[in-house]
Amino acid sequence: MKKIGLFYGSSTAKTAAVAQKIKDAFHDVQIDIIPVENSGESDFETYDYIIAGSSTWFDGELPTYWDEIMPIVTSADLKGKKVAVFGLGDQVKYPDNFVDAIGYLAEAFAERGAIVIGQTSTEGYHFNQSQAVKKGKFVGLVLDIENQPEKTDERIKHWVDQVKHEFESESLSTDNSFNC
Repeated sequence: MKKIGLFYGSSTAKTAAVAQKIKDAFHDVQIDIIPVENSGESDFETYDYIIAGSSTWFDGELPTYWDEIMPIVTSADLKGKKVAVFGLGDQVKYPDNFVDAIGYLAEAFAERGAIVIGQTSTEGYHFNQSQAVKKGKFVGLVLDIENQPEKTDERIKHWVDQVKHEFESESLSTDNSFNC
């Protein structure tokens, strides 16, 4: 498999723990874990495949570490790169902006020409709205470790299996209209 970079914010322990679980679920695949707050434009351009993870803060905002790096993401040449996103959220306390941050991430990557992969079903979640839902699906892996911790490991396993297949597939559409 080609070179994979997994970007996440190291200032949040839960996102860091999920990033490690995702890396471990890939088993024998080499994945570099990069704290996004320590990354630059060349880091995003270096990898063939990108996995980007974030929690959603406050009322649907990107955390500071992603918010500060977005100018770098939005200027990087990501044309044709496959990107998978994952996010943490709380569907009980924040049902009106559940995991909005990964919707913003997916959109930013797609606007730079990346092919966003790894969409998942909204089934089994209870929320009112989310910027992470496009065409009836989440743009990536969604985890609510506050209210559904028992589903985390299974969701990660299924998503990693899906993403591995999509990373290696040559027949994926380059249409990112679900993000716009």
